[in-house]
Amino acid sequence: MSPYERLFSPAHAFEHPVTVWLTVALGVALTVSPLVLLTLGRRIAETRRQRLWSRWRSWLVLTLLLVGPILLGAAWTIVAICVLSLLCYREYARATGLFREKAISLTIVVGILLITFATMDNWYRLFMALTPLTITLILTVALFADRPQGYIQRTALGVLGFVLFGHGLGHLGHLANDVNFRPLILMVLVAAEMNVVFSYFVGRTLGHVPLCPNTSPKVTVAGVLGGLVLTTMLVMLLGTSVFRGTELANWHHLIVLGILISVVGQLGALIFASIKRDLGIKDFDVTIPGHGGLLDRFDRIVPMAAVVFHYVNYFVGVGAGQQVRIWTTFG
Repeated sequence: MSPYERLFSPAHAFEHPVTVWLTVALGVALTVSPLVLLTLGRRIAETRRQRLWSRWRSWLVLTLLLVGPILLGAAWTIVAICVLSLLCYREYARATGLFREKAISLTIVVGILLITFATMDNWYRLFMALTPLTITLILTVALFADRPQGYIQRTALGVLGFVLFGHGLGHLGHLANDVNFRPLILMVLVAAEMNVVFSYFVGRTLGHVPLCPNTSPKVTVAGVLGGLVLTTMLVMLLGTSVFRGTELANWHHLIVLGILISVVGQLGALIFASIKRDLGIKDFDVTIPGHGGLLDRFDRIVPMAAVVFHYVNYFVGVGAGQQVRIWTTFG
């Protein structure tokens, strides 16, 4: 497959069975959910019913906005993740007050756009170099305000914002440089969201002891452990096909990958819960009806993306055999 075909063509969208399975499963779930809500009818309270309908509509839109670009091609996937990164940074900047620091915010936005360019070009060396370069630039531009008081806080918030939404989510985009990016990214996204579902139901059934009561009182030890086991089983089931013919298809690697997705995903939820507690807010925004902000929905993906990328890259290489520097190589 040529790099341009991978980037822009949907011709091979359903070539991999995992892509078909997960797309069909998402479609069935979105179709069955409203039928269940209609069947329940007045058996549930009006406010809860309205909230569930709101969440279903939000998931319908989110699924189209996420799965659609993945099926269309790698370029559209990378652009969609860039938009997600920028919107997540916007929520973070507004919540922390960093949006008032125009120079720092502009530097972070430019850094995210450069990360996107390096990803689209499959220029891994530039992709990795941009993080220390952007951090240095954040520290530098903050000097020109000539306000030493609060310098540490402003720059620390800026560096954290770029590391989370530029460097972190950028790795999810860089997975699109792999020839099997569709099943790989879909597996990561579905496993992350199913970890939430698994943890919720196991926690409601068996959970009594909260993991971090001051940070997130609804997260229980039983829920986290149940989510870890069930998510790992899901990753093993899907990963056998996604990584067929490679070292990562071995069961012990898939167990480690499933544990990483579960543990780092849960840490991501707790990290952003801690930020919200520190700021004294319930949600980052009201972007998604029934869910809060984008960060409230994708908090697990932010730190998880880099961990999954480097684990896969270490053993099989992300984008192995693909052309490097697609747009910037001349002659």
